[in-house]
Amino acid sequence: MSPRLDLHVHTTASDGWWTPARVVQEAVARGLRAIALTDHETTAGVAEAQAAAQGTPLEVIPGVEISVGGPEEEIDLLGYFIDPDHPDLQRLLEAMRAERVERIQAMTERLAQLGLPVPWEEVVELARGDVLGRPHLARAMVRHGYVTDEAEAFRRWLGRGRPAYVPRRPVDPREVIALVRAARGVAVLAHPGRTGIPGNFEVLWRAGLAGLEVFHPDHSPDETARLMVLAQTYNLVPTGGSDFHGPEPDGRILLGTLPVPDHTLDRLRDRRPR
Repeated sequence: MSPRLDLHVHTTASDGWWTPARVVQEAVARGLRAIALTDHETTAGVAEAQAAAQGTPLEVIPGVEISVGGPEEEIDLLGYFIDPDHPDLQRLLEAMRAERVERIQAMTERLAQLGLPVPWEEVVELARGDVLGRPHLARAMVRHGYVTDEAEAFRRWLGRGRPAYVPRRPVDPREVIALVRAARGVAVLAHPGRTGIPGNFEVLWRAGLAGLEVFHPDHSPDETARLMVLAQTYNLVPTGGSDFHGPEPDGRILLGTLPVPDHTLDRLRDRRPR
């Protein structure tokens, strides 16, 4: 199977390194059939990406990645084929972006207490005025020489259970699924091989979960096989994507490199609310 789809892509609209137009340029150069723009808690990059794709064979699917849950368990949901301007969905995303700012500020303060001060203005600058996230704080830590790369920042300081970690404010995933569906989209559980199958998985399924991200760079072959069985058991669409944020530290570009079946898009479209 020739990889032609990438349904998990981030840009500078959230915590990616490339602009939406630059991502589209790369996707076209790689001969991709479709990408889904799934920035964190924002649809701000969709219009630019779709405009950049006009006149090319590439389809840009409007999407979003939304982090839900609470202190005990966090999961990420992907919304595909959404109306990017749906007012109720946008109200939720706006509130979650505001909460992100509070959370990253609190983590910055914890780092200072731990002897690793990072100027808040620098974190905001690295976010380029867009959605704030832990990767922006990690990049500032790299800049100051506290860690060698972003992975070390998460592993030692910013990841769950680490000294500077602050949990998200709880959000009911059933509310998120309902809003994605209200925006005529479909909801998919993101990278469950990395974050684990949530304890309330059947609750999500009953709430209208449509798919499971089976193909992901962080999933081992065994995890991929296990997740495929889970998707089949619950009649969920197996999806996948590179979770692209930009070039890897070794220079590799994973955009469009996972074997996502071509029929995935048609199956997701069939799950859209009528």
